[in-house]
Amino acid sequence: MVIRVSLAFASLPDKEFDNFAIGVHNGLDGNADYPAPSVTPADLDTARKDFSQKLSAAAAGGEADTAAKNVSRQALIGLLRDLANYVEGVAKGDLPKLLGSGFQAANTERRSLPLEQPTGLVLSNGPSGQLIARVSPIKNTRLYEGRIKGPTGDWTPSVFTGDSRHIIFDGLTPGTNYTVQVRALGGSTGQSDWSDPSSHMAM
Repeated sequence: MVIRVSLAFASLPDKEFDNFAIGVHNGLDGNADYPAPSVTPADLDTARKDFSQKLSAAAAGGEADTAAKNVSRQALIGLLRDLANYVEGVAKGDLPKLLGSGFQAANTERRSLPLEQPTGLVLSNGPSGQLIARVSPIKNTRLYEGRIKGPTGDWTPSVFTGDSRHIIFDGLTPGTNYTVQVRALGGSTGQSDWSDPSSHMAM
């Protein structure tokens, strides 16, 4: 069965597109399944950071800043399309391998299906003040949405990424226990149910 890489990332809103690019970088960096990517993770990260900086400038700037952001976005889209072709050629129809790159598979079905509830939620510590969540990949998912809260607080604003293995929460208080849930976005229902919650202490 031919499984193609989805190119729908090119139409994502700016912030979601930025998060998607982070997911691809994290999925390919050090991934033994993709030893010689057509764009190095370092070059992708440089282009992604340039876009992120120009995105921030455009939020408070004028037309020139917006134009610069758009040029940077198109350059990043070009790099991601090159990588999509590379990943598709290497994966050769292996869906878990394809999803491990941070890209998503194109939906080749005639109808969209409801998304499954994410399972296998595992939390681990990153650098100080950071937790990293991962769930099992879900077919037809466009993005993964994660939310987090402390022992007495409300859910904080969600984070979004295209990489089911690297859902990153920053700015946490070391020594505090946090609860996390993840859901998938896409499919015919727009979103899945939230995963069962999981808790972990930030370090």
